[in-house]
Amino acid sequence: MIIKNGFIFCDDGVFRKMDIEAQNGVITAIGDSLPRQNGKSVDAKECYVVPGLVDIHNHGAMGADFSDGTPEAFEKIARFLLSCGVTSFLGTTMTVPAKQLSDVCEIARPLANAIFPDRAVLRGIHLEGPFFSQEKRGAQNPEYILAPDLSLFKSLYEASGENVRLIAVAPEVEGGLEFIKEAARLCTVSVAHSTADYVTAGCAFTLGASHVTHLYNGMSPFNHREPGIIGAAFDSEAYVEIISDGVHVHPVIVRAVFELFGDDRVCLISDSIRACGLVDGQYDLGGQTVTVVGRTATIENNSLAGSVSPLTDCMRRAVEFGVPLTGALKAATINPAKSIGLDAEIGSLSIGKRADMLVLDQDLRLMHTIFGGAELP
Repeated sequence: MIIKNGFIFCDDGVFRKMDIEAQNGVITAIGDSLPRQNGKSVDAKECYVVPGLVDIHNHGAMGADFSDGTPEAFEKIARFLLSCGVTSFLGTTMTVPAKQLSDVCEIARPLANAIFPDRAVLRGIHLEGPFFSQEKRGAQNPEYILAPDLSLFKSLYEASGENVRLIAVAPEVEGGLEFIKEAARLCTVSVAHSTADYVTAGCAFTLGASHVTHLYNGMSPFNHREPGIIGAAFDSEAYVEIISDGVHVHPVIVRAVFELFGDDRVCLISDSIRACGLVDGQYDLGGQTVTVVGRTATIENNSLAGSVSPLTDCMRRAVEFGVPLTGALKAATINPAKSIGLDAEIGSLSIGKRADMLVLDQDLRLMHTIFGGAELP
């Protein structure tokens, strides 16, 4: 497989007009006027060639939720994501009963990192909950919120076959800081659904947390006298997620986050729910009823309940909001891969990495998807 004449998004964050070649599922050459091989070629003239997108916070799509805990649900989500140009993702749970979480982890175990030609690769599990603050729970089910429990987390980690790659926790809850210190030895720890002040959040980052879940949502505001989690994250080296769907944060906040944190630390996420890809109506999320109208999903108390926009749309909207294309692409590819420790294999167009590539036209419409070196029909 060779892609000719495209503007390649190189791993230094610069577009260059070059060719890119893949063999045996990996990128093997990038350069000017590469010779055509006997295999398939794609003419990407006047188009961008970018890495497959990496969505590390995705609950579901097309009527399926990762917390459903069935191979059929996982497959439905993964097929939809690949059709949108998302080639790798973390299946993200909600705050549900501990037994249900354990079942999800066990069922996901044999599917983690398995390669199917028509599905985005499930790179692992993101446990969003149940170790949260009641006050900032958002659309998380209050009935199942627990104090941070290291033994429960370790049992879930083991049930998953050590495929939990991201765990979200409120550090101010009793036992939260001790939990973070130990959990960070096993996976990426994110500060989330939390009332933590600047000092407490700073302690969390010092003890090993290195990520913040959907910045501005599920936390105290960035106040000039009480900077809270956002201020502490700024003073750390943590990665920060943002949902650029035009609903969860104002466009100016999207631009400001990239200015404040730099385009090497922002991770665009979808936070999509089972309603993604479907029509307006009522859906279930973690045992609560969600009402979807347009791009907005809410539970009964009017709290936002995830998004109905795939990551591809969130990336496009970030650009519409004024984020430079190079920054938005980093935030949807290499940054999330780095945050969960998978950047050696995915997230950028580098020789030796998996050949997951998208060809986008000048309006960022998806023209071709090359998945593991093969063009999707």
